[in-house]
This record gives sequence, structure tokens and C-alpha cells, in this order.
Amino acid sequence: MEETDVIRSLAALAQPLRLQVFRALVVVGDAGLTPGAIHDALGVPPATLSFHLKELVNAGLVTQERASRNLIYRANYERMNGLLGYLTENCCQGAACVKKDAGPACGC
Repeated sequence: MEETDVIRSLAALAQPLRLQVFRALVVVGDAGLTPGAIHDALGVPPATLSFHLKELVNAGLVTQERASRNLIYRANYERMNGLLGYLTENCCQGAACVKKDAGPACGC
């Protein structure tokens, strides 16, 4: 993953509502959610939700698909995993991040 893509992704997630939307999409998996379902779950005004979904799509963290008259938004797991991989690539100076008796040493 390129550094500019990492910065764009992190910037998109650095807003509370976008983070909530992204996490909601991660939870539902491949089924995705319509804007109406996201609105019902989070109580976000439609225009505000549309703006934030656009930012997540532009960052590559979310995909958008038209299904008949509905838009379906899904988390882009490949991009999410690429971002996590980039962030943990040099974790713990190349040593294993998990201590056997103490749990995660650096959150990986």
C-alpha cells in the first residue's frame, strides 16, 4: 500500500461519524447496508450521511454498488487489511508481537 493511500484512509477514518459508519459496515460483512439502513442505525441526516459515505468511498475503504433502485455500501476488506498490514509491517522490530503469557505486546 502506498503512503498516500494510507494517509487518505486514515484521514477518512479520523472523523467520528465516518468511523462509526465504517465499523457498522465491517460488522454486517458482505451483505452491506443501504443508506436507509445506516440512517436508521445511526440516526444521521441523509445529506450528512451521503457526504461521509462519499469520503469513505473516495478513500477506498468502502465500495458502492447499485442493486436495482438501492445503493449498497460495503467495507472494502482488502483495503482495510492493507492498511492494517502497513501499520503493523515493522511492528516490534521484526519480533513476534504476542507474548505467550501476557497477550498482545503491541496490539497486533
